Amino acid sequence: MRAAVALLALSLAATACTPSKLAYGKVRSALVDAGLSDSNAACMADRMTDRLSIGQLKRLQSLQGPKRGLADYVATVKRLGDAQLLGVTTSAAALCASGLAPEKTR
Repeated sequence: MRAAVALLALSLAATACTPSKLAYGKVRSALVDAGLSDSNAACMADRMTDRLSIGQLKRLQSLQGPKRGLADYVATVKRLGDAQLLGVTTSAAALCASGLAPEKTR
């Protein structure tokens, strides 16, 4: 019985520290550094870290630059040539900017 409880506790702890949860802060910061507003960056990072690989998220970190709007940011992501990255970024930007993204608490 103790072993089962210990195994359950260990798996819950491992789930709480998934790569997407660990990457959220870095992705949010990279989006802000790329010129997006804090609210859009937080919303988009939440969606993007659940849907993209760590490698794709690292590619986004290279997009730092002057303040720009969502449309300019999406155009910059398009130049990376990754269809999944573009699709997730576009849908996250649209849902977050429109207010249609469901609220999550981190």
